[in-house]
Parts: sequence; structure tokens; C-alpha cells
Amino acid sequence: MNTAAAQHQSVKPLTGWRVLVPRGGPWGDGVAATLRRQGATPVIAPLINFAPTNDQATLEQALADLAAGKFDWLTVTSATTVDVLYAYRAVVPPTTKVAAVGETTAAALLAVGYRVDLVPERDNSAAGMAEQLIGLEPQARDILTLRSEIAKPVLTRMLTDAGHRVRSVVAYRTVGVPVTDRIAEDVRSGRINAILVTSGSVAEQVHEQFPHIPATTLIAAIGPRTAKDARRAGLDVDVIADAQTVDALIDAVAKFSLPHAADEFAPRTGVLPRLGMDSRG
Repeated sequence: MNTAAAQHQSVKPLTGWRVLVPRGGPWGDGVAATLRRQGATPVIAPLINFAPTNDQATLEQALADLAAGKFDWLTVTSATTVDVLYAYRAVVPPTTKVAAVGETTAAALLAVGYRVDLVPERDNSAAGMAEQLIGLEPQARDILTLRSEIAKPVLTRMLTDAGHRVRSVVAYRTVGVPVTDRIAEDVRSGRINAILVTSGSVAEQVHEQFPHIPATTLIAAIGPRTAKDARRAGLDVDVIADAQTVDALIDAVAKFSLPHAADEFAPRTGVLPRLGMDSRG
């Protein structure tokens, strides 16, 4: 009996699972490695990629002003923005402080030689960053916010409303990437057991590229904001991570059996879910 118990405990929680990872690159590789440690088979299928801004002149001028010391703060809300800074060899002078939205973004900044002066202590979001900056800076400051073309203006609006002088500049565009026919068929047939949804743009691509998702396929959102965006895009969200981290997302998936019972959730209809969804996760 003790041997059986030991064998049971040694089984990894996601053994047998095939999990779709919706982004590639170093991020996707890191998520895949975490999934493998839990026993899952990761299927890396990038649904989004990033393209240069359509207004490079405005970005280049903002980066020139940044190098000239015209800003008190630079806010960075994604690792992709760090890639843009590095590609342009952007200079951040000692007089300009740098705020990173979370540990992943902060690590990306440090990895390419930039410093980080602020990471939100509790809420790793644009709103959390704005709240902490506003608390630190009671006097009006000049702030440069670099963002995705599709990013909501939460950070800019909150900082502006607090009296700061904000220049909001698009650093990159998010574009959809078509998956292979094999991946599409694996999702349609239910061979993919879970799909990780890590942003609103990923949710839109999941809904667009996978019109027929079996009820037994778990849709997992990385946090409440992403879950809200996913539902707005038309997805039924089965589980929500309790923190906006990959580890929390994978742990949330690991709480389900394989496959999770189809009658636990409403069948997928392709319409925005309404009742009974907010309690999931």
C-alpha cells in the first residue's frame, strides 16, 4: 500500500495533457519547460506576433527626447516593449526612472542592460503601476509611456488624471499568426486538452482560428482582466489563474482531471457567456 501511495504521489499533475501554448520565442519556450516539468506535452502554436509601429517617426522622436533627458519616468508594460528599446538602442539617462509592469518585464529590461526603479508590489497591471507611480510622485512629472497599438489607455488616463504630463507612444503592433492545419485539427478533434489564454489579443485569435472548440477542452485565462477580455471575444472561460503569472496559470489547469467532465460546464456556443461563469477558477 505504501508503494502504491508513493507511486500515486510521483505522478505529475498534468501527465497525459496536451496544452496549447499561444506564444513562441523565449516566453513560449519557458512555458513549455514548466509544462513538461508538470508532465504535460506542450504544443507551441504562436497565435500572435509583433510588428513595427506604423508611425516610426513619432517613436524615434520620443526615444530621442528620452535620451535627451526630457522625461522623469519611462513606463514599460511588456517584454516586447523591451525588445523595441533594445532594437533602437534606446538610451535611458540616469535622470529618468524606469517602471516595469511586472517581474517578467523587469527581468527583460535587466537582461539587456537597462535598470528598473519600480515594479508594482501587488497588482502587476497598468492600473497597478499607475497607482504606485501616483503614490510616489505627488508633483506633476513628465512621463513617457510606450505601448502596443491595441493597448487600452488605462495607464495614460490614470496618470493624466493625477496631473502628470504624459506622452503616450505606440512602440509596436500586435498581429495574428495563422496556425497550421494540423494544430487546427488537433483543437477541433479535442486532441488539445487545454488552451492557455494570456491576453485579450490571444483570446481574439483563439476565437477566430478555432471556431469549434470541444466542451472537454479547458480554456484557461491568466487573470481576471484576461478572462474578461476573453469572454468579450466570445470564449467560454473555464478557469482563471489567481495571479497573473505562468506558474499560477499552469497550477490552475493542474487542478482539473483529464479530461474534465463535459457536463461540468455549459457547451461551447460561440456566444458571450453570461450566467454562472464568474465563479469559475
